[in-house]
Amino acid sequence: MPRHGWVGLGVIAIAEALLLRGQALVGEWFTPIVWTGYVLFVDALCARVTGGSLLTTERGQLVGVAIASVACWWLFEWYNAPRFWRDGADQAGLWWRYRQLEPNPFLRRVGYDWAFATIFPALFLTARVLAATVFAGVRVRPVRLPAWALSGSVAAGAVSVALPLVVVSPWLVPLVWTGWVLLLEPVNHRRRAVSWLRELEHGEAATVLALLASGLACGLLWEFWNYWAQTKWTYSLPYGEGAKLFEMPVLGYLGFPPFALECYAMYNFLRFVFADRSAGGET
Repeated sequence: MPRHGWVGLGVIAIAEALLLRGQALVGEWFTPIVWTGYVLFVDALCARVTGGSLLTTERGQLVGVAIASVACWWLFEWYNAPRFWRDGADQAGLWWRYRQLEPNPFLRRVGYDWAFATIFPALFLTARVLAATVFAGVRVRPVRLPAWALSGSVAAGAVSVALPLVVVSPWLVPLVWTGWVLLLEPVNHRRRAVSWLRELEHGEAATVLALLASGLACGLLWEFWNYWAQTKWTYSLPYGEGAKLFEMPVLGYLGFPPFALECYAMYNFLRFVFADRSAGGET
């Protein structure tokens, strides 16, 4: 395994040890620290099993993935916190709330962006490892959706991403984790961007299965590490509060697999748009 993978494992182990000893600074910054360690580890694992990774062969893409990760998660924060677009009086999120945050606004923003920048890399690298190992060569009967189904998905996605902004309700959180994939994956397919829908048309299921599994695996790790951190998030949901695994209601884990598909669709849409603009600017 490349050396930075061992560095990542070391970061995780040291952060865990210091957290258990009650080191306050590590407890406050635990989430971005431990997820940086995880990204380093899984990137090295990806390089080991596939021959390439974001840090070894695709460093330019790593920057784009991290920027897209930060931007897209701030979009989800916009959904979560009506204070961003209403009267500004509410200081608590609608579905999840952050506890014991850094009091300095600048450092708090650094912590936010650092943590947010690890989300897409963690999901995508984990999926690539799973696609090359657990799901390598998995094939299904080719699935070709008719044009009306793709158009219906776009319409359903548009409604799903708009409705939580119009109707502020704790019951609408599932739309946030499914709406963007319904909207953007068919668009990626039509525009010839990277698309797991197109892979399914050829009977190739490794990517979509790996993304679903990556979402669940990373979701379990997010909740596990979050549970012990000093600066953390908790949930305020109208269903499943009685049955929790860590801070997350058990039903909430159903959102992580489609969330991974959503992040993948959002990133590939952004990548296609900016690549298209760059090509247009050169001609």
